[in-house]
Amino acid sequence: MTIERDQHGFDAPAPLGHPGRSGLPEGHSTGPELGERLPGFRLPDAHGRLVDYHASRGAAKSVVVFYRSAVW
Repeated sequence: MTIERDQHGFDAPAPLGHPGRSGLPEGHSTGPELGERLPGFRLPDAHGRLVDYHASRGAAKSVVVFYRSAVW
């Protein structure tokens, strides 16, 4: 397997130019805008218990970081 590094320093087991390594098309949404309310969602915590994002944090502020998936 050949690992190639792109101009951003990202190493991946897919050749440069592979569709999985391309950026988003022009004008494509990259996610919610800063300050925009997220839709409701529930995800399991480290113990497998479902956590409701909005209900569990109450009135507390939070930061959610999204990572674009890598080429697996």
